[in-house]
Amino acid sequence: MPAPAHTGKPASQPANLPALLRVVPPITAPLKRGPWRYLSDRDVLHAALVTVVALALSLGLLWVAYLVHVWRVAARSPLAPARPMTVLVFGRRLVHDQPEKDYQQRLQRALALMRANHTEHVLLLGGRSNSSGLSEAAAGRRWLLNHELPPGVILQLEQASVDSLENLRHARSLLQEDGPVARVLPPVALVSSRYHLARCQLLARRLGFDSVPVAAEPTLVLSRRYLARLLTESGYLMWIDVGLRWAAFIGHRRMTARVS
Repeated sequence: MPAPAHTGKPASQPANLPALLRVVPPITAPLKRGPWRYLSDRDVLHAALVTVVALALSLGLLWVAYLVHVWRVAARSPLAPARPMTVLVFGRRLVHDQPEKDYQQRLQRALALMRANHTEHVLLLGGRSNSSGLSEAAAGRRWLLNHELPPGVILQLEQASVDSLENLRHARSLLQEDGPVARVLPPVALVSSRYHLARCQLLARRLGFDSVPVAAEPTLVLSRRYLARLLTESGYLMWIDVGLRWAAFIGHRRMTARVS
C-alpha cells in the first residue's frame, strides 16, 4: 500500500493537541543512536558476550582497569595540540536544534584553536539527532558563525554519521587525498569532552589516523554526573576493545574489519 502524502503534520497528532504532547519523541528513539543501534548485529552481540564472560572471570576488575584508563586520558589530555593540525570536533545530540552544554564546550575549544592559529581546517562531525531538523554538524557551524569565526579557516561538515565510529569513518573518507601511490591522511586533533576521548582515540587509531586527543573542558572536574559518564565510557571502551582482541585471537576477519 503506498504511503500517504506528507501534509506537514503527522496524521496521529491533531493540531489541537498541546505542544508538549506533539514534540515528545518515541520511547525507542535513543535505541536508534549510539551502540544500542547495533544490538541486532550478531558480531556486536558476539563481542558483548565475550566481554561479559571476561568481566565475570575477572570479578569486575576488567571494568575497573578500563575505567582507570578512561580517567587517565580524561585527566591528562591537553587543551591544544603541540603543532597545527586538522581539527575533528565530535558532535552531540541537539536540544531543540541547539548544541547542548557538552557540545558547546567542544565548539568553544575548536574556536580557541582557530584563534590561536593551531588549525586552518576544522571538520564538524555529526548527522541528525532526530528524523527532522538540523544535523549536529550544521548546528555546530551555526554556533561558530555566531561567535566571530576567524577568517581563512576551512570549515567542513560531516553530516552522515550517528555515532563515534561512523564520525571517524566518514571523516576519513572526506580527508583522504588521492596520491600517486596511496591515500594520505593528515594528522588530526580529536576535540571532544574529556570522558569521551579514550574511545575516540582507540577508534581513530584503528582507522589509521595519526591523532592526539584535545579536551573540551579546561580541567577534569569530578561530579556525580561526570563519574557516571566515565563509567559508561569505560564500558563502551571495554566492549569494543575486548571484542576486537577476541576477534584477532580467533581470526574472525569480519569482526575486525568492522573497526578498520
